[in-house]
Formats: sequence, structure tokens, C-alpha cells
Amino acid sequence: MADLLKKTTGLVGLAVCESPHETEPDVKKLEDQLQCSQLEEVILQAENELSLARNMLQWKPWETLVEEPPANQWKWPI
Repeated sequence: MADLLKKTTGLVGLAVCESPHETEPDVKKLEDQLQCSQLEEVILQAENELSLARNMLQWKPWETLVEEPPANQWKWPI
């Protein structure tokens, strides 16, 4: 089974990853171990989280605000 390759993810716009893991060639086994969707989706999510982490370094959300927010800014519902 390890020599069988995935032909498609079945998801529009998400291509099959040619080498999803360096030490485990069996994609189905990896997907079963992760107990989630397809490995390509996991890779895409990790790339998105890495991008967000890099943006957070630029945005510095932990720093204090330049000016105070309006009194009802966080009130729900509006």
C-alpha cells in the first residue's frame, strides 16, 4: 500500500502533496495517526498558522494601545 500514491485530495484548489512526510511514505497511515482529515489540509493549516505567527511579530498585539478604545467597543451585541 505504501507504493500507492494519492491521485487527488477531492478538494477544489488543494493539490496532492508529493512528499508530506520524510520518514513515513504511507500517507494513509499518517492520516490515520493524526485522526483528522487529509494530510494536505493539515499542512495548509500549519502554513497558515506560521504566517499568522509572523504577522503577530509585526503587529505586536501584546503592546499597549496608542489610545484608549471607545467605552462600548467590546460590548455584545451592538
